[in-house]
Formats: sequence, C-alpha cells, structure tokens
Amino acid sequence: MKVLLVNGSPHKNGCTYTALCEVSSALNENGISTDIFWIGNKPISGCIACRKCQEKNKCILDDIVNEFLEIAGDYDGFVFGTPVHWGGAGGAITSFMDRVFYADLNGGGDRFRLKPAAVVISARRAGTTATWDQVNKYFGLMQMPIITSRYWNMVHGVNAEEVKQDLEGLQTMRTLGRNMAFLLRCKEAGLQAGVALPQQETPVFTNFIRS
Repeated sequence: MKVLLVNGSPHKNGCTYTALCEVSSALNENGISTDIFWIGNKPISGCIACRKCQEKNKCILDDIVNEFLEIAGDYDGFVFGTPVHWGGAGGAITSFMDRVFYADLNGGGDRFRLKPAAVVISARRAGTTATWDQVNKYFGLMQMPIITSRYWNMVHGVNAEEVKQDLEGLQTMRTLGRNMAFLLRCKEAGLQAGVALPQQETPVFTNFIRS
C-alpha cells in the first residue's frame, strides 16, 4: 500500500514539507510506501465551471492538476499539506484541490472514494484551525475517511528549522502517520476477509430554489 503526500506550499523544502516528511517517516516505519507530490510555485487557475471534466474525466486546463489526477488512482491514501495564508489554506492548493476533486467527481473517476485522507497545516502563528475546517470539507464530500491525530494536524514555525523545534507538532505528525497506517491495514484486512465496499446509489441533486 502507498500514500501520496501533497506539498501545497510554494516552498519545495519549507515548513509544510518538513511536516509531511515526519508523517511520511511514520508511515514508512509501519510498512506503508510514500511519495511526495509538490504542486510547484507557478500560478494555478481556479475552476472555470465549464464542466468539460464530465466528458474528459480530467480538467480542461492541462496543468499540474491533471498530472496529479493521472497518478492519484494508484494510491491508497492521501495527505494534503498547506501553509496558512491570510487565515486559510494557500491560494494555490485551494485552486488545486477545487479542480482535482471537481474533475474526479464530475468525470466519474472514483479515484478517491473510501481512501483515507488527512490535512497537515503549517503556520507561523494563527489560522490553523480555520484551515483544518476548510480542507476537511473536501474529504467529507468525496467519501474519504478523515484521519486524525492526538491534536489537530498542525506545526508552527517561520522556517523548516523552527518547525523542527515544535516537538508537539512533530509528534502529532508521527501519530497521524501511524493512525493512517493502522486504518489502511484495517481496510486491507476487511477486504481480504470478504467485506465488500458499500453499494453506491445514483446521486440525487435537490436545488434549494426550483422554478
């Protein structure tokens, strides 16, 4: 089994990366392979609501989002890392996740359903819990079990070296990795024992205002 950790920071080896590495190490120690996917530091467009993803099962804007969608189905779990910018998730990772999940949902890709997910947040000081709430909404809509730790998944520091001094934050990252590994093993054991994935109904959409 393998987990894909997404570095949503414009800094490739900064605070968010440091936190993700701690999660990755704990996963590795518990027999789970990992890869880190950096979204880069080039501008990422938001969703333009063209709905072409219904036809293509990918985004019409061919960039890092489609690179991620091409490999996402090969992974068993996901950890999305983001810095806090202006009290919420960074703009690039927000646009990235909007388009990733919308393209999969509209295109019927089924790359993420029932795969465990978590968010890791890095901040100098504040905005972490608001970001936690924001990013977990993606997982709730995509039927992805949300993995938690012994505290909300956050680290603090203005650079990687300061993050390494956040001992409680790093412990929270390691606990998160172990908890995700455990749930992955439980899912694997259940499937091997003949427990089937739950039946899916055809989605029903009820608009609040109807003419």
